[in-house]
Amino acid sequence: MKKILIAEDEEVLRMLIMDTLEDDGYDIHEASDGEEAELLIGSEEFDLILLDYMMPAKTGLEVIGTIRNGMLNRDTKIMMLTAKSQSSDEQTILKAGADYFLSKPFSPMALAERVEEILSENE
Repeated sequence: MKKILIAEDEEVLRMLIMDTLEDDGYDIHEASDGEEAELLIGSEEFDLILLDYMMPAKTGLEVIGTIRNGMLNRDTKIMMLTAKSQSSDEQTILKAGADYFLSKPFSPMALAERVEEILSENE
């Protein structure tokens, strides 16, 4: 079973994402801020991290920096979820080390399809 971490500070959105992805049989874990996300990433292996850009404690970019600088699992796929949708924002996020980018608001079904595509890439 594929493991996904949802790091999102907005509880309603986090629950919506969890409900959507649990229906597809993924093992879902959650974090409400960047520090909690780093703790989970440091103690468990995830196949995919859905990471909010703007979170308390540590931003999504800071968490990506920790992961990509080798302190945590470097091979984990990361999708940044953000309301920042200009092309310069996307370039900043991808340059920081995110593998994928999804602008808010998004359709839960579109997210589920994208997650399935990402997780099937390495099979």
